Amino acid sequence: MKEKISSNKFLVLTGLILLAAISRLIPHPLNFAPITGMALLSAVYFDEKKFAFAVPVLAMFLSDLIIGFHSQMITVYLSFVLIVGIGFLVKNRKSIGTIALASVASSVLFFVITNFGMWALGTLYSKDLTGLLLCFTAGIPFFQNTLLGDLFYTGLLFGVYEVVKVKLPQTVKSSL
Repeated sequence: MKEKISSNKFLVLTGLILLAAISRLIPHPLNFAPITGMALLSAVYFDEKKFAFAVPVLAMFLSDLIIGFHSQMITVYLSFVLIVGIGFLVKNRKSIGTIALASVASSVLFFVITNFGMWALGTLYSKDLTGLLLCFTAGIPFFQNTLLGDLFYTGLLFGVYEVVKVKLPQTVKSSL
């Protein structure tokens, strides 16, 4: 029988994801963002897939309403949804190592999809192999912050949630 999410667990997860999304509004280095952590946390801990997708996408959308939208948003959101999928792959094999690996894999996925999108949908690069290689090369300096931000926020979000599970177990306990 599938467990239903408790309202407290839902609120804790949603609160963490909303706080992470709000952190996007605070000045930070380029690409040092909570997006991967939000996506992985939601996939691993929400009991229902619809919430795993909907809550972080909605939180990101709300913060984007304030930050502003740009022409490459489709690639960012596509990456985000695929990162939730990576989270589903580690959901039943959750450990520090698998979560860290999922975070690194998500960073690489985000880099590939958003840079390919910049090349394919943008006008800065020629639509040939040289343009594609130039686009990916230009993105390399941003990858370090993506990787560091993903590891930081994933570690922070999972760490806080695990502390809540230990200190306030009734708060995040699933119920039938």
